[in-house]
Amino acid sequence: MTTGTEANRSAQPERPGMTDGVASEFTVFCKIKQGHADALREVFALMRDQSQLSRDALREVGTLHYARHVIFDNDTRLMFASEFDGSWDTYIDDFATTSIAKNFDMVFRHTEGFPGITDPNVKDWFVSQQEPALVFSGSYPDLTVSQIWKDQRVNESFQAVLDTPEFQAALDNPANAALLATPAFQELLDVAAS
Repeated sequence: MTTGTEANRSAQPERPGMTDGVASEFTVFCKIKQGHADALREVFALMRDQSQLSRDALREVGTLHYARHVIFDNDTRLMFASEFDGSWDTYIDDFATTSIAKNFDMVFRHTEGFPGITDPNVKDWFVSQQEPALVFSGSYPDLTVSQIWKDQRVNESFQAVLDTPEFQAALDNPANAALLATPAFQELLDVAAS
């Protein structure tokens, strides 16, 4: 586990936050504009109702593992926390340049000082609101969102093949005995059966 500062060796400015493998954490605590908490709840209700659109937008971004919004302190503060692949700057740029930008504007316009997701000062604003984690760790630190999606597709395809008569015929064919006896193939079958 390294800090974002240690892991980010690019030309990007230093950014807050920790990394674990390929993933980084991002948590901001913002003040909600007075009297805007109910309007903010309506935005979140709309986002829940449009969950498929939100999933499509997240696929467009392609680097976000998880995200959550929490209203707390008697409707005075908002927390947004997420885990993502890649650099901090690319993460914010992705939100400003994809269809999810409108969701960010709908949410954060109810917080104090938010300049708009496409405003040149938005990164400085996020840094001023961000509180880095003291510990950040994951169960699969070497897998990006893209790799997880690929693994899921491969598994689904392989599981579909396992139940076909053609696959059973291949298992029963003596010509394939050497391949089937290899530890790698046996492990593949064991993993598929688990």
